[in-house]
Amino acid sequence: MRCSGYPPLTHLDRMTDSAGVIQHAVYNIPRRSSGYTTDDNARALRLCTRLCADPSDKSMIERVARYLSFLEHAQKPTGGFHNFMSYQRNWLDDRGCCDSQGQAVLALAEVRAGNLPQGFRILATELINNAIPVLQSLTSLRAHAYVVQAWAILRRADVADIGGLESVARDAAKNLMNAWNASQRNGWEWFESRLTYANAVLPHALFDAAEAWSDENFLTVAETSFRFLIRATTSDDVFWPVGNHGWYPQNGVKSLHDQQPVEASTTAAAALAALDSQESHALLIAFQRAHGWFHGQNSLRAAVADNESGGCHDGIESHGINRNLGAESTIAFLWTELIARDICHRTNGTIIESPVPAGSPKHYEMAGAR
Repeated sequence: MRCSGYPPLTHLDRMTDSAGVIQHAVYNIPRRSSGYTTDDNARALRLCTRLCADPSDKSMIERVARYLSFLEHAQKPTGGFHNFMSYQRNWLDDRGCCDSQGQAVLALAEVRAGNLPQGFRILATELINNAIPVLQSLTSLRAHAYVVQAWAILRRADVADIGGLESVARDAAKNLMNAWNASQRNGWEWFESRLTYANAVLPHALFDAAEAWSDENFLTVAETSFRFLIRATTSDDVFWPVGNHGWYPQNGVKSLHDQQPVEASTTAAAALAALDSQESHALLIAFQRAHGWFHGQNSLRAAVADNESGGCHDGIESHGINRNLGAESTIAFLWTELIARDICHRTNGTIIESPVPAGSPKHYEMAGAR
């Protein structure tokens, strides 16, 4: 893998208006009727916070401010976050799903730990503190994982505990361990009875937990579960994630279609977290395959990402590449490129780039109906 320049944020900017990032697209045009989600704005906030290496970068600061403002508006008096907002800027849910609570706090942790204006960091601290009671009642494993990752970010930045977040995060890590222990049957080395979406965030969180609390068995489970996931998502030497058209139940058949960019992105991020605990060629290859999925090293041998705009198609379907470039997919690609830059610098660009598999088509059908 060659270290190269970062993609432009052209498509992300196109998908963003004064309220925040719009959820879906028609081709590469924002679909206004889809409105906005806290999930997507939290992802965009994380990304732009990481990209803001210089507080004098006015354009990046403005992006961060817009997405942070969305989260501030999304937080309810009880501390939880709405998730869905219409294009007319009306909230469509009483309380967002568990995952959106975790995503929001994870993004806010990035802001608090980031190289940003003081007011941004103070607001992030207040919003995290307000959310603590809600975080204590989360039941989603992925929400637990996001909380653990949030604490890991603050810990690495030497940020003092916020409202007892460390205790909440440690309990969240233990909940992941409990789920792991309850689901072990016949070689099924996973936390649930099926592989579904954003799978890699679960071992990723335990790699982070092992770094923070070495007295638990977190690292062993993180390594075992991540190896299991890599085996389940590698076919013909390419990354082939579990499709969302049926998932992958224990003792069942893995869904091959409707592959989502978020799977490649979260796998790449988990590989980086694993590399923090041990240098391993196998982990570098796992990252490389996940990264390559965006660039044609996939089941269709066709590029999913658009390097010219920084956008990304909404996955691989049974008949071709999804024609639309939505917010989640675009941010997943951009986040993976950020990880690639980190790993390239860490390895001095010595990772060997795998070629696109032979027989790559020059043209492919765009799938997906309006």
